[in-house]
Amino acid sequence: MIRVLLVDDDAIVRAGLRLMLGGAPDIEIVAEAADGAEVPALVTAYGPDLVLMDIRMPGVDGLAATERLRALPGAPEVLVLTTFHTDAHVLRALRAGAAGFLLKDTPPRDIVTAVRTVSAGDPVLSPAVTRRLIEQVTDGSEQGDRAAAARARLALLAEREREVALAVGRGRSNAEIARELHLALPTVKTHVSRILTRLDLNNRVQIALLVHDASAPGNR
Repeated sequence: MIRVLLVDDDAIVRAGLRLMLGGAPDIEIVAEAADGAEVPALVTAYGPDLVLMDIRMPGVDGLAATERLRALPGAPEVLVLTTFHTDAHVLRALRAGAAGFLLKDTPPRDIVTAVRTVSAGDPVLSPAVTRRLIEQVTDGSEQGDRAAAARARLALLAEREREVALAVGRGRSNAEIARELHLALPTVKTHVSRILTRLDLNNRVQIALLVHDASAPGNR
């Protein structure tokens, strides 16, 4: 079973999500919260595998709650589900360690699929968010110090690890990386795990963002 914590200040939205996700045989809603401030205690008490997180909430918003939660050892995955998706919010959520970002108008079956995908450790982004993210990381708007810092972090990796990181940045799956670099699939998985550990990252999305930062136009 995938144990899920719902975090949204709208009780009607939470009720809809509980109904939607509760119908899946492999998903269990273990707790609910109306404010990001409640998340740490509920995670400790219920041990969810995934937190379905809204952004705009009174008190502690979903972005701050995600940053605090993902900084903890053994933190559950975070899937952001919101109506609010400015570039800054998308990037902040992903840099904080959220493994997915969906809009609330996403079809119910796709939300259920996303919960399963993120809980398995794979990232999920809605098409609209993906387009905005691509524009953001390719328009040269974030350069300078961030690009230099990203290149310095990638330099900490061994040569093969850097090759794997660059492939992750191009959106390649583990199987595709194995074929491209002529490696065994378990070896690729090991390299990805080492990259996450060496660079203190949470997931593949953060690897991809780091690669994009390092290759920002005008900063190579």
